[in-house]
Amino acid sequence: MNSLILGIFIVISSNSWFSMWMGLEINLLSFIPLMMKKNNSYSNESALKYFLIQVMASIMLLISIILNSYYYDFVMLNYNEILNFTLYSSIMTKMGAAPFHFWFIEVIEGLNWNNSLILLTLQKISPFIIISYTKMFFNFIYMVIILSVILSTVSSLNLSSLRKVMAFSSINHMGWMLILILLNKSLWLYYLMIYCFINLLVIYIFKKNKIFYIFQLNNLEKNKILKFIFSLNILSLGGFPPFIGFYMKWISLNFMLENKLMLLALIMILCSLIMLYIYTRLIFYSFAIKLFELKLKTKKINIFFLILNFFNISALTFSPWLFNFL
Repeated sequence: MNSLILGIFIVISSNSWFSMWMGLEINLLSFIPLMMKKNNSYSNESALKYFLIQVMASIMLLISIILNSYYYDFVMLNYNEILNFTLYSSIMTKMGAAPFHFWFIEVIEGLNWNNSLILLTLQKISPFIIISYTKMFFNFIYMVIILSVILSTVSSLNLSSLRKVMAFSSINHMGWMLILILLNKSLWLYYLMIYCFINLLVIYIFKKNKIFYIFQLNNLEKNKILKFIFSLNILSLGGFPPFIGFYMKWISLNFMLENKLMLLALIMILCSLIMLYIYTRLIFYSFAIKLFELKLKTKKINIFFLILNFFNISALTFSPWLFNFL
């Protein structure tokens, strides 16, 4: 785990493409052992898929870096569209953005919640950092944004696996973060931190109650407070006002409107409304009457967990101030 964090810091502090690539590889080689379990063939299969996809993306990235440095300026990557397309495609593949996301769904289905959380949060940081450091390939990024929000929304309908729901949710939020990278070089980091924070709270509930499928959510009936907290966090993840998840989307929409991106803003609003329906469906299942009884022990709620949720709920008071400050 320490070397995984080290790889991220190497990417953040890098001043050359080669050191960024090296940080990505350290990050990859650190995560593979965490994914593999002795008596779990599904996690081992996911680890193998993840390794192969990441290696192919790393090769594409390294080739594009070498060719850019050989034929053009090492920093200025805007001279050759083919090399730019190769470079950005490799980065988008590493982070699992649409339309390079198909491996992402297959891999996360074989992981436990701890590794799923890492894949959904920490493993996104390095690719986003690299994109924020580069000169933008605007047409390609816009295509990725639109495909990410549309495909994730359509694919999330009628899913039963919560890991797949969280994966498509991650792809959807990646679209919002990418538009912020295009329009503002710093706000995407706030969005990423808030997304990681909400994800941590939601996945903590899933992990503690051993919930992997939507129909298992009715087991939260055993703990009324936990069910209420789960509902609040899911609404925040979906961008429902007045929670903190809503204000980051609100800020993003303001930047889009300021830059006359009306059609893109409309598409993202419509997709967000559909995603919000999908999130509320999870809440409905958590409040549904159980059709059968599962023998699960009721977990005591951690005080620290309640404190973390307080910050999410208290967004009603401090988020308007944050918006004015930014």
